[in-house]
Amino acid sequence: MFASIKHLVPGAAHWPRFRRNRSEQFEGRASLVEVLESPSILFAGMAGLRAPIAVAHGEGRAEFDAPGHAATAIAAMRFGDAEGRAAERYPANPNGSPGGATAFTIPDGRVTILMPHPERVHRSAQMSWVPRGFGEASPWLRMFRNARVWLG
Repeated sequence: MFASIKHLVPGAAHWPRFRRNRSEQFEGRASLVEVLESPSILFAGMAGLRAPIAVAHGEGRAEFDAPGHAATAIAAMRFGDAEGRAAERYPANPNGSPGGATAFTIPDGRVTILMPHPERVHRSAQMSWVPRGFGEASPWLRMFRNARVWLG
């Protein structure tokens, strides 16, 4: 929704719109993502995290209004491969977004858009795999804790 009303969000002018996946189908599964260094309040202290996340969308491919916008938009998360590189191809990149980008934020970090679903994997029991003794919270619960801290 925020991508559709980006003209109302200060600092979001270069955000993409989310279009139909290159696979031409709904993608519902776990995918590997990497949190990038960004000012996003949701991802505070999470840069470098590589973890599986739930994907459930038919329209997640980032499409920019102008060629230079991809370089100007602040990417906050991207799909990755097992070696830690940006995923460019299917199935590691389930929607076909350039550079695997799947989340964007604004310069002050107060608004972040993303297509994966961290709310579906906030408990370790919801993850595809965790090491023994990992604890109940998955790494994605931190996003919601970050939001709570920011709200004060």
